[in-house]
Amino acid sequence: MRRIALHDTLSGTRQPLVPRQANRVGVYACGPTVYGRIHVGNARPFVVFSLLKRFLEHEGYEVDLVVNITDVNDKIYDAAREAGVASAQLAAEMTDDYRADTDRLELGRPDHEPLASQTMPAIVALIGQLIDRGHAYVADGDVYFAVRSDPRYGRLSHRDPDEMDQGEGLEGSERKRDPLDFALWKAHKEGEDTAWDSPWGRGRPGWHIECSAMAEQLLGVGFEVHGGGSDLIFPHHENEAAQTRAARGVELADIWMHNGMVQLAEQKMAKSVGNIRLLHVALDEYGRDALVMYMCGGHYRQPLAFSARQLEEAGSRAARLREAGRRLASGPSPPDLAPLRERFFDALADDFNTAEAVAAMFEWVREANRRLEAGQTVGNAHLEEMLGVLGLRNLLESAADDEPDARVRELVERRERARRARDFAAADRLRAQAEALGWEIRDRAAGPELVRRA
Repeated sequence: MRRIALHDTLSGTRQPLVPRQANRVGVYACGPTVYGRIHVGNARPFVVFSLLKRFLEHEGYEVDLVVNITDVNDKIYDAAREAGVASAQLAAEMTDDYRADTDRLELGRPDHEPLASQTMPAIVALIGQLIDRGHAYVADGDVYFAVRSDPRYGRLSHRDPDEMDQGEGLEGSERKRDPLDFALWKAHKEGEDTAWDSPWGRGRPGWHIECSAMAEQLLGVGFEVHGGGSDLIFPHHENEAAQTRAARGVELADIWMHNGMVQLAEQKMAKSVGNIRLLHVALDEYGRDALVMYMCGGHYRQPLAFSARQLEEAGSRAARLREAGRRLASGPSPPDLAPLRERFFDALADDFNTAEAVAAMFEWVREANRRLEAGQTVGNAHLEEMLGVLGLRNLLESAADDEPDARVRELVERRERARRARDFAAADRLRAQAEALGWEIRDRAAGPELVRRA
């Protein structure tokens, strides 16, 4: 089992992954707020943490991956009101769309996908604990977290509390003891069509307390990895960490792992900016193999530029791997290619560097191709293993299923006979006939090779 280290936002350093229980790892990643279809930027954490789970399982860990769905939120009320539908209906429809869209990535579902609307007892209980411990206060049916009651507030985002803005605008400002305090519970307001009972009156939870409660309910406190987009570091994750620390006296998670933003036209892809590419549209246009390869092409902590060129290049890389799969034999790979396989997995163990891992995989492919050109047989076991961790094993399966039929093979044999007879005009005609059937004939040292044309 490799030593795995991940960059921790709190400490600013790589930290070793140390399970609380032998070989068991809990991972919580913040999922979408379901007021519209998700875009490619929303999909990046889904891909990053789905692939992290695959890698950890490859290394022998049992992984509980939790990705929540925020279905109670101001943005949902606003979008539902604009659309003229009930907020619960909109949230349910967008939840279904989110699951359908991410299913098309073919990376499996998280082990748990809790809904905020179904976690109310735990949310109310956690708020009550914060009030009892003097870290929260009630004001006219609202409940606020007293930020300055937590001396460690600001450590996760590396900010000075005196220079922070919770982003809540003027809402509740007259009821807050300190402008820095944030809402744990919001009293029901006119025009809001859903509310829940609580000891402080009917209302609904604030965004941050929802995730604290959902994470604790499914993973306990002190679990191994809390993830999400870097745009959530403040205020969302700072507030999550503070709430749990104040209520339970321990940290919510050991490692805070944040992915960089997808950028379109050099700006963060976001609905509020209006520069989004919806995931289902991108999947229709480029296919899931290109999308997954694109996500693997950059280090998860760095911004990732989105453009047609980037997606087309990712699709070409996937096609190269599919082509390599067609040429490889089934079975064990040469032992002396093992160091490249090790480089692949070592890169993932060192802060989950998928970009470096992909580079090692393509070096493996290049070396395998050199051996094939020399007439050697190369087994696909290493490539199958690497692609499996990246969620791209289907590239080998599609290669295996995509075999030329008897007509095409006969054209190749006839062309070889024409070439031996130096009838190159006939050989060219036979090559053209094979291309018309969707196959390219490539002349190799070991003999002709058939490759499905893109």
